[in-house]
Amino acid sequence: MSAPPLIKICGVTHPADLAGWAGRVWAVGVVLAPESPRRVGVEDGRAVMDALPSAVARVGVMVDPSPAEAAELVREIGLTQVQVHGEVDVAAVRAATGVPVIQGFRVDGPVALRRARDSEADLVLLDASVPGRQGGTGHTFDWDLLEGTPLGRPFALAGGLTPHNLAAAIARVRPSHVDVSSGVERAPRRKDPALVEAFIRAAGGWASRAA
Repeated sequence: MSAPPLIKICGVTHPADLAGWAGRVWAVGVVLAPESPRRVGVEDGRAVMDALPSAVARVGVMVDPSPAEAAELVREIGLTQVQVHGEVDVAAVRAATGVPVIQGFRVDGPVALRRARDSEADLVLLDASVPGRQGGTGHTFDWDLLEGTPLGRPFALAGGLTPHNLAAAIARVRPSHVDVSSGVERAPRRKDPALVEAFIRAAGGWASRAA
C-alpha cells in the first residue's frame, strides 16, 4: 500500500486554531495575497508561524510576487517555503528567498497539467479553476484528467477537499500531498479542530475507506 500523502492545512488565520493538530501535519499555510478572504498581514502571519512546532513547514501563499517581495515576506514572517500563483519566475523566487517553491496551477484541462509537469518548482499544486480566484475556492476539478494522464511527478492535490471526499480523491489520483482550507473551516477564516482531525484520519485510512 502506498504511504498516506503529506498534509498541508492552508489559510490559517489564528494561532488558537492550531491547538491539537499542528504537530501532526506536514505544513501550515498563511495566505498573504490581498484579494483572498483568508489574507493575513505580516504580524498575524508571524504569530501563526511562531506557534508551530519546528518540524512543520511554514508556507506563505502569494499571488504574482516579485522575487524581492517574496524574500521580504520570508524574512518577516519566518517562512520555510513559499507557494506562488499567477505568472511567476519560479527560479528567481527560489534564488531570492533561499527556500523551496510550490507553484499552484488552476486545472481546466490538459494544458494546465502539461504546464505543471514542466514547472521548475520543487512541488506543484493542482487546484480548481474558478474565474477571478487563485485558490481556496472550495471547488474540485475534474480528477479524470489525472486518471487518464498521470502527472509523472509528485504533486499536491487541492480544491474542494473535505474529510468526506478525501479518501476517494487519494485512491483515484494518488497525490504525494493534499492541501485543504475551506473544507476544514467552522466559519469563514476559522479552522475547526474536529474537521482537521477528521481530515488527518481520512488521509491515513484512505485505502480502507476507498475500498
